[in-house]
Amino acid sequence: MTAIIPTLVAPYAAVLGILGAMLTINVILNRVRTKVDEGAGGDPRLAQAIRAHGNFAEQAPLGLIVIAFAESLGSRTWVVHLLGAALVAGRLASAYGLSRTLAQSPGRQFGASVNALVLIAASLAILLALYGVK
Repeated sequence: MTAIIPTLVAPYAAVLGILGAMLTINVILNRVRTKVDEGAGGDPRLAQAIRAHGNFAEQAPLGLIVIAFAESLGSRTWVVHLLGAALVAGRLASAYGLSRTLAQSPGRQFGASVNALVLIAASLAILLALYGVK
């Protein structure tokens, strides 16, 4: 089995990198606005910014890793693109939902659901590729 360098997933990683930077900047700006250096200081907008960034940091890296493994093991191009696009859509929806409210919202629910599906599908693609099914 010959592994390949995962170049198909690279644009999705780039888009998610930009989203991650934007979420970081949002936390920084809210910290400057509130003059709160640690925690949320009881400020709901800062709490939302922190949670949106934290949720992204918890979910996006693993999604990219499993998609990159699926690609490097030879999964079909369309599968990698579908998984990458779904991951980006889910992370955008989640970031939007969490930036609006910490309560349940369609954006949060969509993002969490899509993220779980991407992790499962990419993991299955890895297992299938390891057994020669691509």
